[in-house]
Amino acid sequence: MTRNDAKSLNADPNVTPLIDVLLVLLIIFMVIVPVAPRGLDAVLPQQPKSAQPAPPQTIVVQILAGPAGPTYKINDESMQGKAQLAGELNRIYSIRAEKVLFVKGDPTLDFAAVAEVIDISRAIGIDHVGIVTPRLAATS
Repeated sequence: MTRNDAKSLNADPNVTPLIDVLLVLLIIFMVIVPVAPRGLDAVLPQQPKSAQPAPPQTIVVQILAGPAGPTYKINDESMQGKAQLAGELNRIYSIRAEKVLFVKGDPTLDFAAVAEVIDISRAIGIDHVGIVTPRLAATS
């Protein structure tokens, strides 16, 4: 309030600081709003690349201890070595959209044999590799 003379008071509010604050808030909201997410990502189902029958959903590679070294199975189908294992995994996962593999190793094997299978699967392009533990195998 300002005084013009000794008896009158001027009660006009000073709105300049209020307008400055409002402009700053407007700029902040204009910057923040475009950064906010507008929706969720969705994964659409994909058509298979060929008309072949779809393989089983869950693929489990078993590594069994043998006298001449580890032997391999894909869903109870025996493989003759790492080369055939890699070729069969490549054939199975070339038509799949979801690249998930489970590895089940014999408890008497060194982890190096399991690590080799994981390396083979990563080289093929399998995204997610899970290890089946004895406790997990007992519950299923």
